[in-house]
Amino acid sequence: MSRVQTGLETLINECPEKIRGARIGVVCHPASVDAELRHALDLLPATGARIAAIFGPEHGARGEAQDMEDVGDLALDPRLGVPVHSLYGATFASLTPRREQLEGLDALVIDLQDVGARYYTFVWTMALCMEAAGQVGVRVLVCDRPNPIDGVTTEGNLIKPGFESFVGLHPLPNRHGLTAGEIARHVQKRRGIRCELEVLPMRGWRREMYFEETGLPWIYPSPNMPTVDTAVVYPGMCLVEATEWSEGRGTCRPFEIAGAPGIDPEDLAAELSRYRLPGCRFRPLYFRPKFQKQAERTCGGVQIHLTDRARFDSYLTGAVFLQSVKRVAPEVFAWRAKPYEFVADIPAIDLLAGDDQLRLALEADADLGDLAAQWAQERAEFEEVRREAFLYS
Repeated sequence: MSRVQTGLETLINECPEKIRGARIGVVCHPASVDAELRHALDLLPATGARIAAIFGPEHGARGEAQDMEDVGDLALDPRLGVPVHSLYGATFASLTPRREQLEGLDALVIDLQDVGARYYTFVWTMALCMEAAGQVGVRVLVCDRPNPIDGVTTEGNLIKPGFESFVGLHPLPNRHGLTAGEIARHVQKRRGIRCELEVLPMRGWRREMYFEETGLPWIYPSPNMPTVDTAVVYPGMCLVEATEWSEGRGTCRPFEIAGAPGIDPEDLAAELSRYRLPGCRFRPLYFRPKFQKQAERTCGGVQIHLTDRARFDSYLTGAVFLQSVKRVAPEVFAWRAKPYEFVADIPAIDLLAGDDQLRLALEADADLGDLAAQWAQERAEFEEVRREAFLYS
């Protein structure tokens, strides 16, 4: 099987002159590697560029921090001896590179593996970097990578005005079907970002591909994204972050496993199975997270077993999961009360869903069918806009 060439490899192998002799900053994480597992920070100096700064997104440049964990600056990278700046601190302002961190750079190279869901914050780090770089005249080169859950399928709805946050700074469906490079093109045009942007494209990637078909090694881009199946269920099961239940963090199968103390697994599995959701089955289980929500407490819940990715709708499944828990264990149903991704005055469920309609429907125990039809209509209207950003046919 021929493999896909990433944008990093395109830059290194086909057009190193784009950064030769330049002082560059690199926005990267552990998945910023080539097919031989060589990291961008090791490869880029071979172009003749000088790495002058490293920028780490959520979880840090080294990827060791958990979700929503404040990451501080590292004075100097121990190998390269250059500053390591955190783009995920204690405030919303910390998400954007500061002017003094960018001044003196000729270009900012961004190489981040996305997972295909708009909540995944790396693409919004990219967008904020583009805005900041444009303000100081620094070129931006985005090394494109595969959308691991294909570039065809979309799920969910678009963010409405007033519900923007770091889990969605711009209207995209919950599962967007775009690559990071395509999102860069899309937000530059739609948000009017004034920066000199160039996307280094992949070679050999087709929109219908799942990651296993690319021939590339899967490097989990964040601590709780261990497999491609995790990425497939994530656009819907990330909604559990908006509750006080466990979304499976602290287990070996985050997002595929979810539940809470006080839930009867058999009742929950039976209720979920009643919906006859395509492409998956639900196995009742008990589990005990080792950290994060419900740590060291025995939870009742289910594991989602995928049977047909092409038919599976993660977002609808996530919404049905929330409704099913409310029906079988109303006494444990509770929305997250703490601030979420630097926002305190809007419920986390509304930020993740992009508006308040899902929360209101769940609280009223309404049939989700009408809402799902509305989501489909929104996506259909967005499709022409989405295609404007396509780099791959």
